[in-house]
Amino acid sequence: MRTYARYVDENGNRKWQQVTTASDGSNDMVFVVTLIQVLLLNLGESPFYANYGIPAKPSVQQQLWPDYYVNRTQNLFAKYFASLIITPRRTAINPTYDVYVLTNQGVKVNVTVPIGQLSQIPPGG
Repeated sequence: MRTYARYVDENGNRKWQQVTTASDGSNDMVFVVTLIQVLLLNLGESPFYANYGIPAKPSVQQQLWPDYYVNRTQNLFAKYFASLIITPRRTAINPTYDVYVLTNQGVKVNVTVPIGQLSQIPPGG
């Protein structure tokens, strides 16, 4: 299994990196990266999954946090992890969420995702 992570490197260049199944057969990091990428997608942006993504620009314009869509995304991906918790960071100006993942292999992944903008999130979490 594989997915692609989009990110901005230290020089400000937009990059893509492939993330594949681990040598032990675990797809945990593939699903972590896919989850993050879905949170960065705009609603309807995916050519394969129309229900993936967050209406971030309208949320920012209307000053409403996209909690419903983030919750829906959490429900879509929860089955792939031992634990998945996505909480809003209400002190941020733009919608930002903290993602806490406990993989099936017992690895803890904590990532902050600013919704609606390509962030400095490195590939693989």
